[in-house]
Amino acid sequence: MSKQGLLQRIFRLQEHGTTVRTEVIAGITTFLTMVYIVFVNPQILGVAGMNTQAVFVTTCLIAAFGSILMGLFANLPVALAPAMGLNAFFAFVVVGAMGYSWQVGMGAIFWGAVGLLILTLLRVRYWMIANIPLSLRVGITAGIGLFIAMMGLKNAGIIVPNPDTLVAVGNLTSHSVLLGALGFFIIAILASRNIHAAVLISMVITTAIGWMLGDVKFVGLFSAPPSITSVVGQVDIKGAFNIGMAGVIFSFMLVNLFDSSGTLIGVTDKAGLTDETGTFPRMQQALYVDSISSVSGALAGTSSVTAYIESTSGVAIGGRTGLMAVVTGLLFLLVTFLSPLAAMVPAYAAAGALIYVGVLMTASLSRVRWDDLTEAVPAFVTTAMMPFSFSITEGIALGFIAYCVMKVGTGRWREISPCVVIVALLFVLKIVFIDTH
Repeated sequence: MSKQGLLQRIFRLQEHGTTVRTEVIAGITTFLTMVYIVFVNPQILGVAGMNTQAVFVTTCLIAAFGSILMGLFANLPVALAPAMGLNAFFAFVVVGAMGYSWQVGMGAIFWGAVGLLILTLLRVRYWMIANIPLSLRVGITAGIGLFIAMMGLKNAGIIVPNPDTLVAVGNLTSHSVLLGALGFFIIAILASRNIHAAVLISMVITTAIGWMLGDVKFVGLFSAPPSITSVVGQVDIKGAFNIGMAGVIFSFMLVNLFDSSGTLIGVTDKAGLTDETGTFPRMQQALYVDSISSVSGALAGTSSVTAYIESTSGVAIGGRTGLMAVVTGLLFLLVTFLSPLAAMVPAYAAAGALIYVGVLMTASLSRVRWDDLTEAVPAFVTTAMMPFSFSITEGIALGFIAYCVMKVGTGRWREISPCVVIVALLFVLKIVFIDTH
């Protein structure tokens, strides 16, 4: 049997109205739109004290593992990689602000991923998604977006700490500010022109300018993948399993729940695979792959793994099967030999990508019913409190509590689902019995 015949049989290409050539091109396109994660993720986790070269390799490996598994097991055009947002929460809040070691923080991500896997196995994952109101889901997404954008602005030096005003504008004539801003606008302009590799192009241009200005040292293009022993096997699973980390673990699980499930629905809908209820073929297999990849990502020290909305770029040009995801995964494997490039990327080159991700995530606020204060207030509280409290956990907690307060206070308590009540009560117990001790 020919290779094309084998691929036809494995991925049922004819049945989905696609070809090997189309799927390969779609896989390459998806890869180009999301490869930025292999440069950005090491920088973010590096803030927590992790070896950036090792994280670069493990990021490539886990993205390859998740994408190939999704393609072969679920036959869906969905690529996976470490989640933006959760990596920032881990590095800047759990390790930076709360003072935990990165080993314990990654252990919390592991337990959150295990919780997600249990919810998937018990088939209650979509029950939670269906019963948590849109205003809270949007608030969580937008709040994480603002949090990520704030990190991008900080990394570029556009905002700096100030004892009197908390934050202030940095030196607007410095290399980092100018190139960070340039990188952001390159992405925004190219993305508005539907150029799928906008983020990658921006990082290449700003890094090249940085090299010409003397900020970046060229150390080569190719090399054997660096050792990953400084990261793999170092996660403190036992140390993270304590009551003090309960809120953090629950937040990791909840954010990953919304992010991955929402993305899977969005990508499959774009591919024309979903029905009117939002379900799609091989949904359960996709959820298993997503959950197992998240657990594996935490064990590998790369943060939790999720489906990437960038997969829609491949779907937009015809990707319809798991072959697209497999091609994307194989390309991530090849990138492991480009570790010298990852070492060259300065923080301001990745800052534009972080700010751009913030733009995309806050765009969901348009879906909130702002004329209904019982919906608007919880969405605002969730969104605002994440960057202002410098904690995704507190933003989620206060948002759920605000939702219950507004609905009960206006006599609309029947609109509160049992799921929201349970989550809100868990956060109240956390605040009363954990945070105050």
